[in-house]
Amino acid sequence: MHLNLTLDLKVWFKMIRIKNLTKKFDKNISLDNISIDFSKGEGIALMGANGAGKTTLIRSILGYYHPTDGEVLVNGLNPVKERTKVLEEISFVPQLPPPIKLSLKELIYFVCKSSGVDKEKIYFYADKMKLDINSNLNKSFFKLSGGMKQKLLIAISLAKESKIVIYDEPTANLDPKARDDFYSLIKDKQNDKLSLFVTHRVEEVQEIVNREVYMDLGKVISDVSLS
Repeated sequence: MHLNLTLDLKVWFKMIRIKNLTKKFDKNISLDNISIDFSKGEGIALMGANGAGKTTLIRSILGYYHPTDGEVLVNGLNPVKERTKVLEEISFVPQLPPPIKLSLKELIYFVCKSSGVDKEKIYFYADKMKLDINSNLNKSFFKLSGGMKQKLLIAISLAKESKIVIYDEPTANLDPKARDDFYSLIKDKQNDKLSLFVTHRVEEVQEIVNREVYMDLGKVISDVSLS
């Protein structure tokens, strides 16, 4: 009985489970038979050169890509077949902000209505990121600077309070002070979340990650626990 309970808890803590995942684009293999789990309470730096398969792995977790072979489960859910439910459980900030034509006011309204996010929390985290939403409410998100877009997306991701957060080069468009603000906020909110950082700046995340995963040519070549 005790053994079964222990095994059940281990499975429960594995929030993302990837088994024998292969993804091909025509004849090109982007992910090559990957098996890896990401668990509750982990802060993970996902690293590797361009073309290593990091983005394909993230998009497979989010349900953007259908596996050629193998499977991905997010809290037991198939991200392709149950994508809406999976995305409800994940906060994701892409490296390149999407070309959203809505004004900030419209975008925030949409996020709050569709995801149940508290508007005041978006404003709170935007303020922490030194983004003045009120002065830009009627501006198109599309026309904001790269840094302002990134700050708003970060604020929304934090306000959503998801148990799984994925950041793809989140500080690429931020100045050094904004980077410090971002990592300070993230550090305060780690706790029982699963945080996955796709990054080329491992020195930036060293204080908030406890695991480093390196990819190359579609494979995991190194997986090191730092705790």
